[in-house]
Amino acid sequence: MDIRKIDDSISVAPQITYTDVAEAAKLGFKTLVANRPDQEEFGQPPMADIEAAAIENGMTWVYMPVESGNIADADVERFGAMIRESEKPVLAFCRSGTRCTVLWALNAARTTPAEEIFTKARSAGYDISGLAPRMAQQANNQ
Repeated sequence: MDIRKIDDSISVAPQITYTDVAEAAKLGFKTLVANRPDQEEFGQPPMADIEAAAIENGMTWVYMPVESGNIADADVERFGAMIRESEKPVLAFCRSGTRCTVLWALNAARTTPAEEIFTKARSAGYDISGLAPRMAQQANNQ
């Protein structure tokens, strides 16, 4: 499992498996978030299996699917509310971890300087510099 820490509240990962969930729980993650739609890709583990593993391992399960390349402001708002309200730390996953990182970054842009967000994302292995205009829009909407 390829867990990439964004900050103390959230880490992201590419697609996880049923067996990865127990490892995530042992690492101390309290909330597991799926930002990938079920059956997005052939061979992807069923979300019902991952949900069952989360529950078996005492984690809170949040299914918040977002279509790749089509993140709406409402998705950003839902993700931000989930982060604020969830028991931490949170592990969010999608196909590559990018979608989760974008959701986090767009929400964080409302209260955090862009350069700090870019630095955290780069440290986790994600180049989100192309989001600068949309992040500025999020910052201006607050």
